[in-house]
Amino acid sequence: MASISAKDVQALRQSTGVGMMDAKRALQEKDGDMEAATVWLREQGISSAAKRSDRDASQGAVSAVKENNVAAIVSLRCETDFVAKAAEFVSLVDAITAKVVAEGTASVESFTDEIDQLRTTLKENISIGDVVRLEAGPGEVVDTYLHQQAGRGVNAVAIVLKGGSEELAHDVAVHAAFAKPMVARREDVPAEEVEKERATIESISRNEGKPEASLDKIIEGRMNGWFKERVLLEQAFAKDDKKSVAQILGDAELVSFAQVVVGS
Repeated sequence: MASISAKDVQALRQSTGVGMMDAKRALQEKDGDMEAATVWLREQGISSAAKRSDRDASQGAVSAVKENNVAAIVSLRCETDFVAKAAEFVSLVDAITAKVVAEGTASVESFTDEIDQLRTTLKENISIGDVVRLEAGPGEVVDTYLHQQAGRGVNAVAIVLKGGSEELAHDVAVHAAFAKPMVARREDVPAEEVEKERATIESISRNEGKPEASLDKIIEGRMNGWFKERVLLEQAFAKDDKKSVAQILGDAELVSFAQVVVGS
């Protein structure tokens, strides 16, 4: 077998748009013959799949898996909801998520061949999206919620609590799935976003002719409303909107929160 140099692999990648491993495999299959390797990639459907990689992949499916004290969320992206609902597509994202729970986030790399094969079979730009793994420590619990549409997951949440129950973690996860908070706590909102919103609210309040003496109080009240829309702990709880999520938690502490929504 001819020696395959890194330069040859790079040249084939540039001419076909395929990944490094596909380029190397093609050259190995064709004993280093660049032209034959190019033809081989086309025959396998890999070259055409690579050309699809620039196409928008705003659809997909998301999976959530929990095993004991570990939860994982993985999204798999594609171009159309038709492909996102395909049984082999949903099965693959479920398999990837289960592997992430068992072995860690780096394990997604072991699915390169399966994803390449799916690109060829379904003829769309398919790629791994978000990959999240949360592990509950001593005295902590973890639970998930997966909202499904037409047989595929579209909105997944994982919650880790300290001093709470799995049922409570699940309730908060269900809430978050529908309320879609941006962050867990007020301090997690980027400072530049806070300052920009505060300046906007001040301008609006002044334009409304609010009295100068009460302007600070008005701005603060409106900022609190803005935070309540975005911050999980400050949102009105879905099952009892007279209480905030923080009040529902009581003595339990929110340790971590993750949410992945298809298309976001």
